[in-house]
Amino acid sequence: MVKLRLKRCGRKKRAAYRIVAIDVHSRRDGRDLRKVGFYDPIQKQTYLNVPAILYFLERGARPTETVRDILKKSAVFQELSPNQIKWN
Repeated sequence: MVKLRLKRCGRKKRAAYRIVAIDVHSRRDGRDLRKVGFYDPIQKQTYLNVPAILYFLERGARPTETVRDILKKSAVFQELSPNQIKWN
């Protein structure tokens, strides 16, 4: 199973995160399948590769709670039909 989750990067006490598609059995900083976005909570910046995110969501990838909140704020789920959302 594939998940969309955060992967930590950046300096000590200055964390930034990549949003990645990764196998559920991989570690947090393990090898990812594809980088699909970037999130900086300190500067409140978000970059999303929406076509790549939709590709993984349509094929059954499940976002973590934090990634789901980021995607809701940027209205990515409005581009999916309601029957394609499988984690609710």
